[in-house]
Amino acid sequence: MNRLRTLWRNLNSSLWFVPTLMVVVALVLAYCLVILDLSMGHKWVSDYPLLFGSGADGARGVLTAIAGSMMTVAALIFSLTLSTLAQVSSQYTPRVLRNFMSNRTNQVVLGFFVSIFVYCLFVLRTIRGADEGNFIPSLAVTGGLVLALVSIGVLVFFIHHMASSIQAASILQAVTEETEAAIERLFPKKLGDAADENERAHLFTQADELRWVPVPASTSGYVQSLDSKGLLSLAQDVEGVVRMERGVGSFVARGAALVSVARYEDGPLPLSDKLTDRLNEQFSLGSQRSVEQDVGFGLRQIVDIALKALSPGVNDTTTSIICIDYLGTLLAQLAASNFPTPLRTDDDNRVRVVTLEPSFASYVTTALDQIRVSGEANVAVYLRLLTAIGTAAVRTTSPSNRLTLRLQVSYIREAAERTLTTEYERSKVHVRATEAEALLSSEQ
Repeated sequence: MNRLRTLWRNLNSSLWFVPTLMVVVALVLAYCLVILDLSMGHKWVSDYPLLFGSGADGARGVLTAIAGSMMTVAALIFSLTLSTLAQVSSQYTPRVLRNFMSNRTNQVVLGFFVSIFVYCLFVLRTIRGADEGNFIPSLAVTGGLVLALVSIGVLVFFIHHMASSIQAASILQAVTEETEAAIERLFPKKLGDAADENERAHLFTQADELRWVPVPASTSGYVQSLDSKGLLSLAQDVEGVVRMERGVGSFVARGAALVSVARYEDGPLPLSDKLTDRLNEQFSLGSQRSVEQDVGFGLRQIVDIALKALSPGVNDTTTSIICIDYLGTLLAQLAASNFPTPLRTDDDNRVRVVTLEPSFASYVTTALDQIRVSGEANVAVYLRLLTAIGTAAVRTTSPSNRLTLRLQVSYIREAAERTLTTEYERSKVHVRATEAEALLSSEQ
């Protein structure tokens, strides 16, 4: 099941899958219209001479012109897409290229023009002159003309779409929406039942005494996702405990420990090739990270755009501030989320899986630390970071979450005192920091 989900995710993010499906649909449409023309005969064509009055040569000429122009436009669209990808990669970050490739609009537009080309080729093959049997599929030819007219609007729409999609705000909004969906899907996330505090403490204190057997990864790559239910079921099947050694978003080399397995009794768990393959099947590894089960990668993409904007060669404070605003939105959602315990139990309340779960503190570190350092001596960045912290502060009552945010306020206050040169700027940061601390101290 995990492999099927991975295959579907890869197909969904490719530029060829949807166009291929559309080409198939175009072939089916052309075939159906030709068959309909064949069954209806030609007598009705004389009733509409302006629409269906062309002969075999005229029909061939129309379809040939449409097919040629569609391939020209398709080549233009491919060129626009590639140049856009190159511009986005250099101007923002290469990590958002996957979002452009998986964008459904881009895939459908590419498929639309290629499909019309294939449609026209198919219909051209069915046209017969007087010396060949005199068959002109008038409905199919008219259908090609209608598709060509529609393609004009599709081309204009695509140009508008590309012009708007390369704007920083549009890219950031798309990344944020994808990350928000991942947060909703993952937190809270249940894998078995959470172990109680006593059992959790017992397992952690006794972990060194368990005879853990490392299970090597069968391939190299980033852990993109895992089958939580499958991992728990597998641990129950072998009557053992599975401990993750690499969390989602981490890189694992071939042969390195992906997980470890152990038993409570009867010595170490025998590690067979079949068990190794089954454990590897629960994880999806790829050449790059994916947001599906990796919220940190969504934050990472936005942070990378902010860092590029704050670099000396770009020096675009406005874009970095937009990034911080979206990061504040995501941190607020995370602050209100329930993070799962790393221990999972079966129906008998026995720990079966030890996971590597992210924490709110790790997400805050990813989102704010590098921007604070790269935005050194930039009062606008300091102020907006404090605003983002205040946005997250009102969404959480967790003491640990509030402590994490309070530490970030102190870091920003310290950086401002050290790097800002005027009392005016330092006072503005001090006031905003005091407001954020007040929100963190207030009772919700």
